Amino acid sequence: MQTYRFLSRVTFICNICCLLSVVMLLVPHPPQVEWTSVILILGYFAVLINGLINLWGLVLLIQNRIRSQGWVPGWLAYANFIFLVAQLVFILR
Repeated sequence: MQTYRFLSRVTFICNICCLLSVVMLLVPHPPQVEWTSVILILGYFAVLINGLINLWGLVLLIQNRIRSQGWVPGWLAYANFIFLVAQLVFILR
């Protein structure tokens, strides 16, 4: 369960990078600094890892293992799910 908590937090950081990468797409002249490529890579990788983490959370919820062993904070689970929906809308549009 500790692995799930850790990966949920990493997923949230990747989701923030995804949001920043979308903002960089909308800006006419994004900054050309060293960390821009890291943000873009983590942002695009966030779609895959976010889907996997949400699927893993759903499996844990169905197995009822969440209640017995503790889970991530509610705001983190909801934020990751909302980011997943937004990412899928952004990709499929």
